[in-house]
Amino acid sequence: MLDKFITPVIKPLLTPVVMLMHKRGITADQLTVVGFLVGLLAVPLLAFEMWYGALVAIALNRILDGLDGALARYANQSSSAGGFLDITLDFLFYAAIPLGFILANPEQNAIAGSLLLATFIGTGSSFLAFAISAEKFKLEKPQFKYKSFYYLNGLTEGTETIALFIAFCIWPQHFAVMASIFAIACGITIFTRIHGGYHTLKQQEADANKAAENVPSSANSEVIND
Repeated sequence: MLDKFITPVIKPLLTPVVMLMHKRGITADQLTVVGFLVGLLAVPLLAFEMWYGALVAIALNRILDGLDGALARYANQSSSAGGFLDITLDFLFYAAIPLGFILANPEQNAIAGSLLLATFIGTGSSFLAFAISAEKFKLEKPQFKYKSFYYLNGLTEGTETIALFIAFCIWPQHFAVMASIFAIACGITIFTRIHGGYHTLKQQEADANKAAENVPSSANSEVIND
């Protein structure tokens, strides 16, 4: 929900760093992999209740995630392969953080953490499934034209999720409550994405079928007129 407002603010701030990285020969895919590995360090840190160390790892992961896309665009290296790598590792990272809190305190966090992971699967799958069909129909990406695939909006997006992870690290004793509330918000996102995505694609299919039906009839009328 907040991504479309936050992204334009952050984007210009990354330019000087991106220019320096490009001069050093660093590639976007290298940043993606390094960022993912740094993010995974949060899991053992969380398991051993080193909350602020985990917070640093999470923050670095998100910074590098912002830089990899900016670097790809600056260096004209944007590709479907890079987009695939980026989003796949992003979702693995998102799933790893609740796991870390479950490992830290299974008795208190297991149910809420599992519920959050289940809804993460729902938001992720609805997001990616629509992106595949959006590519088929060549749908425009009005809010995220620079992305390698269609971004379907929702109540819980990247900005909200990272804010949640930060809150988890600052107030770990309230993980179960915050995770449960966010899982409900994710549920709303899942519903709106399925509902909106389904009807959007149904309309696209109807329009495509109508256009296909009109082509032969137009061709026949031209033959008759001749």
